[in-house]
Amino acid sequence: MNLEKIMNDLEKKHPGEVEYLQAVREVLESIEDVVNQNPQIEAKGIIDRIVEPDRVLMFKVPWVDDHGKVHVNLGYRVQFNNAIGPYKGGLRFHPSVNLSILKFLGFEQIFKNSLTTLPMGGAKGGSDFDPKGKSDAEIMRFCQSFMLELWRLIGPETDVPAGDIGVGGKEIGYMYGMYKKLTMEHVGVLTGKGINWGGSLIRPEATGFGAVYFAQEMLATRGQNFKDKVVAVSGFGNVAWGAITKLNQLGAKVVTISGPDGYIYDPDGISGDKIEYLLELRASNQDIVKPYALEFPGAQFVPGKRPWEVKVDVAMPCATQNELNKEDAEKLVANGCICVAEGANMPSTPEAIEVFKHAKILFAPGKAANAGGVATSGLEMTQNSMKLSWSREEVDARLHEIMRNIHNSCVKYGTQEDGYIDYVKGANVAGFLKVANAMMDQGVL
Repeated sequence: MNLEKIMNDLEKKHPGEVEYLQAVREVLESIEDVVNQNPQIEAKGIIDRIVEPDRVLMFKVPWVDDHGKVHVNLGYRVQFNNAIGPYKGGLRFHPSVNLSILKFLGFEQIFKNSLTTLPMGGAKGGSDFDPKGKSDAEIMRFCQSFMLELWRLIGPETDVPAGDIGVGGKEIGYMYGMYKKLTMEHVGVLTGKGINWGGSLIRPEATGFGAVYFAQEMLATRGQNFKDKVVAVSGFGNVAWGAITKLNQLGAKVVTISGPDGYIYDPDGISGDKIEYLLELRASNQDIVKPYALEFPGAQFVPGKRPWEVKVDVAMPCATQNELNKEDAEKLVANGCICVAEGANMPSTPEAIEVFKHAKILFAPGKAANAGGVATSGLEMTQNSMKLSWSREEVDARLHEIMRNIHNSCVKYGTQEDGYIDYVKGANVAGFLKVANAMMDQGVL
C-alpha cells in the first residue's frame, strides 16, 4: 500500500476537507502492515473503496421561525459503508457542521461499529442548524423539514440515524413523528427514542458509561482501577454527564468540566447535587459552564482555556474533535497523567497522540473508547426488532460486556513486542479486518 499516493489522490479529490483527511490518514497508517501482508486486500481495491462514502445526500432545509421569517439551512447524510449491516450513525445539529466533519465522523463510524461486533455499517449526518436559542416550536419545524428530505433514504434495515451534538431526545422525537407520518409505519428507524415509544434505558448515558468501562479495562492492564483516581473531563453534555456519573460510582474524583467559555476546576469533586446541576445547566439552553462556579463557590472558573493543565491521573476528553493538542498532551504527561480515554470523536490531534505514545501512557482513541453510545443504539435496535424492552441492569451489563470485548480486540491487535498496547493500532486493525473481509466476501459493489 502506497500511503502517500493514496493521501495525495484524496487531497486532490477532496481539497480542504481536513478533518476527513486526518481521519483517513490515522487509520491507514495503523493498518499499513496488515494490508501489505494480505495482498488480496489490495487486489480487491478495498482501501480505494472504503475511504470513499457509498453516497452523500446534501439538501436545503427551509423552516419558519416564530416571527414568520424563513430560514434555510443545509442538511446532509453521508452513507459510508454497509458491508456488515445497515448504515448507522448520528445526526449532528451545530453551526460547525460541514461535509468534511461529517465524512470524518462517518468514516470513523465504520470501524467503531465494527468493533462492537453488532451488525451495523457506518454513516453520519446533520445540519448547520443551531438548536440553541430556538423555541421548541422552531426546533420542531426544523426537524420536520429535515425529515421531509431524509426519510426516503432511511429505514430499520437500510439506515438508522441516532442523535449526536445538538440532537437529543426532543429532536429525535420530532423527526420520528414526521417519519412515522410520512411512512405510516412505527418501526425502529431512529435510536435515542423516548422510553415510552421504543427507546432503550441508559442510552443518554451510554457513551460516557462505555468510555469509563473501557478506561477501567485499560487501568487493569497495569494492576490499577479508578478508586481514588483524580480525573479531568471536558465538555458537559450527555457524554460528560455519563462519564462523571460512572466515575463517581467507581470511586474516582472528577475535578473538571468545560465549555466554549472555559473550564471549571472543582477540587472538592463533581458529585451528587453537582451532577444534577449539570443536567439543569445543559437544559437551560446555554452553551457555557461559568454559572457552575457561581452555584458552587468552592469551584473556580478558568475562562478561555481547556482543563488539560490540571494535575490529574486520568483525562477524558468528551467535548469535540481536536480539542486536545500537543501542548495539552505535554502538560498532562508532565503532571503525571497515566491514562487518556477519548469520550468524544477524535478529540486529540495526531501530535498529541504521538506525545502520549512516546510517554508510553495508556491512550484509547474514540472509535474504541466511545463506542458505548452506538453499541447501546444497536441494543435499542435489537429491542425494537424483538418488540421487547430490557431492564436498566440488562442493558448496562450488555454494554459492559461489549466494551470489555472491544478492549480485548485492541489488546490482541495492538500489543507491541515490549508489551506496550497501542490502542490506536489495535482498534483500527480489529475494526478494519472485519469490514474488509465482509467486502471481499460480497464482491465488488
